[in-house]
Amino acid sequence: MRFISRTLLALSCCCLAGLYGGTSASAEGFVPTISLKSGESIDLMNVFFVVNCRSVLKATPQVEILDGPPQVSAAVREGMVLPRIANCAKPVKGGTIVLTAGEVDDTSNTRLTLRIKYQGKDGDRQSTVVYNVALFP
Repeated sequence: MRFISRTLLALSCCCLAGLYGGTSASAEGFVPTISLKSGESIDLMNVFFVVNCRSVLKATPQVEILDGPPQVSAAVREGMVLPRIANCAKPVKGGTIVLTAGEVDDTSNTRLTLRIKYQGKDGDRQSTVVYNVALFP
């Protein structure tokens, strides 16, 4: 029973980690907004999968854009991250999602949907986050 509750905590941490004050994004709820100028990059959020403050990842998480502006690309920068939401004291294996805006000609506001894939020791998992993206030349 304790293992199940800790596993659920770990999954919720993966979904909420790094939203920096935002709530879980959905079609009905609050959706955070990100602003990018042409050529800029931003660290969006940390991604990790922990149980008892130990990483259960077999590989670096992957990110893909399901829906969004063609000028924006997303990648995961591999590294050690501190899972503060799980109250862990030491960094664990994971990464940081980095958004990069390419050449932007006109100002636009678009919804961006990202799918994050985790390869864990107990199987594959995925989560989805949604942001509003404001692009400026």
